Amino acid sequence: MERILSSEQMRSADKFTIEKLGIGEQTLIERAGNVVATEIINRLRGGRVLVCIGKGKNGEDGKVIASILSKVHGFTVATLNVYNGIFKMFDKKFDIIVDCIFGTGLNREVEGKYREAIEKINGSGAYVVSCDIPSGLNSDTGEIMGVCVKADLTVAIQELKLGHFLGEGKDCCGTVVAKDIGISIWGDDYAKRLNKEDCAKYFPERKNNVNKGNFGKVAVVGGSKNYVGSALLSANALVALKMGTGYSYLFVPESLFPVYAGKNPEIIVNTLPDKDGNFVFDEESMKKLLPFNTVCIGMGIGKSEQVYKMIAYLLENFTGKLVIDADGLNSLSEYGVDILLNKKCQIVLTPHIGEFSRLIKTDKVKIIKNPIEFAKDFAEKYKIVLLLKSAVSVITDGDNVYINTNGNSGLSKAGSGDVLDGILGGILNRSSDVLEGTAVSSFIFGLSGDIAKKEQNEYTITASDVIGALPKTINSL
Repeated sequence: MERILSSEQMRSADKFTIEKLGIGEQTLIERAGNVVATEIINRLRGGRVLVCIGKGKNGEDGKVIASILSKVHGFTVATLNVYNGIFKMFDKKFDIIVDCIFGTGLNREVEGKYREAIEKINGSGAYVVSCDIPSGLNSDTGEIMGVCVKADLTVAIQELKLGHFLGEGKDCCGTVVAKDIGISIWGDDYAKRLNKEDCAKYFPERKNNVNKGNFGKVAVVGGSKNYVGSALLSANALVALKMGTGYSYLFVPESLFPVYAGKNPEIIVNTLPDKDGNFVFDEESMKKLLPFNTVCIGMGIGKSEQVYKMIAYLLENFTGKLVIDADGLNSLSEYGVDILLNKKCQIVLTPHIGEFSRLIKTDKVKIIKNPIEFAKDFAEKYKIVLLLKSAVSVITDGDNVYINTNGNSGLSKAGSGDVLDGILGGILNRSSDVLEGTAVSSFIFGLSGDIAKKEQNEYTITASDVIGALPKTINSL
């Protein structure tokens, strides 16, 4: 598990290390410069290097980097003090440019000579290495502050930063590696990122003397006359993943039973009342769902007051784990989200930015600029787990935060969210920690998308391809 810090958390840790532990600032600068230089030496065989230096500590790091590289065989090093605004150096051809202009404290628009320098770096054709974070990228939000260095490699000093991943971070930072320089981090209020080792514990060796009844039951409630595929993808994900669920049930509108029956023989298809292919609430029929360990509802279900009543009934009567997505979320937005306050079950909501915007009646642009705080506030108010889906997903219970950074643009296609919900159902079915189980599900989904991308590409992969990659994902753990 890795830590991902805000700029304020990093400043506090830096201050504590200097003032309380007695490690001098110059010592930390020397260490920072050394880890960046070492990373360059280990990855690149040499070449003509230009180190672009700013005024602050990032610039001091750059001087150390230049000094170290100039003493290594194969590297020819020049330095450029960007704050002087004299850019004749860019007339020369460099193989490597090291960006040490701005650090993590940048919170204003980049203008003037600094903007010009960054544009020249981006147009140089060189391999670009950024020290700590690409200059021009906000280290908390990943927002480009007018212009930003587009790095091939970013060497994060001590810890990963939120801006490496949120917003435009993934596109601006290139490969990101964090290097320890001895800054002391305390507390646990920082965001976390899971790795394969964290997820592997969810797939222990299974005992032989067991049967399907030992592994619980998951119900997926979805589908309508307009969206017959979504619910099938979710249930199919449970089967394909083989996460340990004993039974996978699919509840569909009664009139659509012939559409789903026999599509996948491992799935048990059941029905709930409907009118013209859309669910209608019936209390007696809803009792069928109460014995399940986990219920996922909303995929392809349509937005309606009847769906809202179904969700309200589950909140008041179901005692397991309830995943609400898609039109389940849209029905909450339309008819009242405050019913989440009256519940007996553990709840996971999985909105994308647009759905979340409707839930909290807030403009999407504001959410994109500060997704963690908006997500935490909502999750804390309603005492639920929120998985806010985006290029980088935020998972929180209002107190703790996980960030999932894997996955790719090929997952931005119809059906992908349905597969994620199926994964969630399978993991939550046997996880006592709903927050971590949700983060693990997001990791598995993203990793499966990355495996599918390697086998194909980001243009051609579909939700079904992600399902097909799930066995390889689990094997890789």
